Amino acid sequence: MSSWNTFCERYFHFESAALSLDLSRVRFPDSFLESMEPAMQKAFTAMAQLEQGAIANPDEDRMVGHYWLRNARLAPSPEIQQAIEATLEKIQSIADQVHSGQIRGADGAFEHLLIIGIGGSALGPQFVDRALRHPAADRLQTHFFDNTDPDGIDLVLAELKGQLGRTLSVVISKSGGTPETRNGMLEARSAYERDGLKFSEHAIAVTGEGSALDKVAQQEQWITRFPMWDWVGGRTSELAAVGLLPAALQGLDYRGMLTGAAAMDQLTRATTTQENPAALLSLMWYYLTDGKGSKDMVILPYKDRLELFSKYLQQLVMESLGKECDLNGKVVNQGIAVYGNKGSTDQHAYVQQLREGLHNFFVTFIEVLEARKGASIDVDDATTSGDYLQGFYLGTRDALFEKDRESITITVRSVDAFTVGALIALFERAVGLYANLVNINAYHQPGVEAGKKAAASILDLKNRIQDLLQSRPGQELSVEDIAKELGSKDLCEKVFKLLTSKVVNDPTHYRGTGLHDPRSALFAYLG
Repeated sequence: MSSWNTFCERYFHFESAALSLDLSRVRFPDSFLESMEPAMQKAFTAMAQLEQGAIANPDEDRMVGHYWLRNARLAPSPEIQQAIEATLEKIQSIADQVHSGQIRGADGAFEHLLIIGIGGSALGPQFVDRALRHPAADRLQTHFFDNTDPDGIDLVLAELKGQLGRTLSVVISKSGGTPETRNGMLEARSAYERDGLKFSEHAIAVTGEGSALDKVAQQEQWITRFPMWDWVGGRTSELAAVGLLPAALQGLDYRGMLTGAAAMDQLTRATTTQENPAALLSLMWYYLTDGKGSKDMVILPYKDRLELFSKYLQQLVMESLGKECDLNGKVVNQGIAVYGNKGSTDQHAYVQQLREGLHNFFVTFIEVLEARKGASIDVDDATTSGDYLQGFYLGTRDALFEKDRESITITVRSVDAFTVGALIALFERAVGLYANLVNINAYHQPGVEAGKKAAASILDLKNRIQDLLQSRPGQELSVEDIAKELGSKDLCEKVFKLLTSKVVNDPTHYRGTGLHDPRSALFAYLG
């Protein structure tokens, strides 16, 4: 067990951000913080330069300025400051017009909000929706297309059956060419048209100026358009129009999120390490993973409203820190894997392994002091449901520590807009500082771009296969025959998988036999 003295020495409270950080369950030596101080000071300098407008993404010659979103006066130019402030004013104006019914759908005032995006364009709004929603008070009910899964799209459309004339769609894509978002937009448009509605009269775009989506929205005269700037990455865009517009339309306190983030930003600019929660957090990541990502980060918020925080952090942390090479071009294969759900649900899921299984992780507990708004009933003598929740958190933390499983605890008073903004800003800064400690670029994502290119090549192959079969209607061809015709036997596996899917999803036009054995499988286009 951690001693009282250790707890007191390693418990840090930050009043301006209404947040505490408990490092007493991390067994770092007393000399660790001092030994890391030169590297930490270097990281502070790099972060200060970032906020001042230094080029942080040399691959694309881009600044990284998500910090300016919550304090536009820090922007490096009057033009950027004006753009941020004008966008905030427009967000409020559009939300007011939607809520008043001045902007409305074909069947009346908007009652539903459909967010169409992927990655940071969906994860942030989803996290905030789950954290801050109050169904009885929210101005719009929120739904998401966050994948290119047809069945998932149909599930959402079933929820909106008969309601599309009162549904406002917000399409979010910086480039306008992201396949998942484009597909979601086309699926939504088709659904509106099936109901005899014009999609353009129910749609808002959040996108880069001059993008494919921006051009479509202009040509079709959508309700309006909001900017996505090249200096805000998708995983740090929740406090831009990407996240603030959905929150404002839903009726959430989006300005409270900005206030919380600004307070945390101010706090985490401190160059005294023990006065900076993001610095302390990044140092604990460094210590617990040997600066090499040797352990996974398990996020366990003991609050249902924070259930999606682990998914949000998966992208923020893993896309930022998962890098093959460091800033010197040396192969380092950096990264910290993130997973989690919520307590005390995980008492009945994977805590057994965390306590007694493979020791390849550390835990970040998030404790919320406020159990609910108002009084609670006693479920046992002088004991509420919330008391049980806290008991499970404290008991799990101790049970893990007894087995040398280390953990960090972040404590907040309640889940409100200020807290959500502060948590987002805390982890954004911790990611940036950690990246400096391990000498990588947190603000580019070559692996993501490689994945997109690979997917595009697969779709091109699918079209070539279809063209080949359609040129020989009724003729059965083996996988090897098709691959040979396309120029390489190495394509056999992909040919088999693509055509097997085609047979299942389009049996009217494609037939497959012998699918139990890829070598004997035959495929034909039926016309």
